[in-house]
Amino acid sequence: MRTLLIVIILVLLVGAAAAALIGIYFIPLDTGDPSPVQPIAFSHKVHAGENEIHCLYCHRYAQVSKSAGVPDLETCKNYHIIIARDNPEVKKLMEYWKKKEPVPWVKVHDLPDYVYFQHKMHVHAGVACTFCHGDVATMDRIRRVSSLKMGWCLGCHRTNKVSIDCWTCHI
Repeated sequence: MRTLLIVIILVLLVGAAAAALIGIYFIPLDTGDPSPVQPIAFSHKVHAGENEIHCLYCHRYAQVSKSAGVPDLETCKNYHIIIARDNPEVKKLMEYWKKKEPVPWVKVHDLPDYVYFQHKMHVHAGVACTFCHGDVATMDRIRRVSSLKMGWCLGCHRTNKVSIDCWTCHI
């Protein structure tokens, strides 16, 4: 009788663990609005598309850190003090500059703290920005195009023969 009880408990524990792992595999890591309204209507279509500004010009931290970052306000101001000065969105930008306030951008890709994602590792491995972020050069308003579910990430790692060890991505 005692052995049967131990077996039942073990089966329940293993079943619960398996269900938890399957659930984690499909949980979206980034659950916010896939295309949030920004304080300034920044068009990637204009900047990355029409003007062919490379992703790493503005998101220069992607080469050296976890976060891709956004350009500092001075970079934008120095460019727009000459270009498109009368554009209403550029005027908003200049108001932030005058107030010495950062633009309160809303993150489109916001992963939980327990996910160890390094932009620099992916940039140095030659992963194209468009693979995860889509063709932003065609987007007026940026939107999340990849699910960023754990299974999506693991699929990429498997396809590219990169480690799928848990500690590769989770701290």
